Amino acid sequence: MKKPGAGRPPVVRRGGFCYNMAMDRIPEISKRLARAYPNTRTALKFQTPFQLLVATILSAQSTDEQVNRATPNLFARMAGPAAFNRASQAEIEKLIGSINFYRNKAGYLKRMSGILINRHGGKVPRNMEELVRLPGVARKTANVVLSQVFRKNEGVVVDTHVARVSQRLGLTRETDPVKIETDLMAILPQRDWGNFAFRLILHGRWVCQARKPACAGCCLEDLCPSSLLKKES
Repeated sequence: MKKPGAGRPPVVRRGGFCYNMAMDRIPEISKRLARAYPNTRTALKFQTPFQLLVATILSAQSTDEQVNRATPNLFARMAGPAAFNRASQAEIEKLIGSINFYRNKAGYLKRMSGILINRHGGKVPRNMEELVRLPGVARKTANVVLSQVFRKNEGVVVDTHVARVSQRLGLTRETDPVKIETDLMAILPQRDWGNFAFRLILHGRWVCQARKPACAGCCLEDLCPSSLLKKES
């Protein structure tokens, strides 16, 4: 007969993060988030994998609303990588001038489109390794494209909302996005990596906001160490 707890991973503490405690709570957290946020589509508007790649690059340090206001005109002028590759950087800058860091992003889009044309036949790569080699693409952008377009879970999207909410829930104590992603991948089934991240994003936008989290109306209040500590203080 197996002893209680046999076969479970040992307790791992890293920066205050307890693997077993997170594992114990993650199924219920996932279930409640799925009930609260059944729709896990990105708020970014797109029609093709390339358009989502562009929109996600533009969304770095900008809001989805800013991006969605700019992309209809952008994609009407430049629908695919060939058009971006033909355009000058100055032309791209004019079309995305309302977005934060538009000059840097215009450069990324110009170079990224050229690489897609020359190395990938104008197609968006379907794997993490090739995506993160593109200018302006880090793991967050790659994870968005892979999960939303290709339905592939190669990692967990970590934006500011995912970082903040996962820290408050005690699922990580890391601040670096890649380390946060590693912690979340360790406690979540791979099939849930994509949906869980987008549910945390929605929860962070609507309930667990940065300055004033609405703990009283939160579906995770009794599972959240931050909320419980607030009650005790």
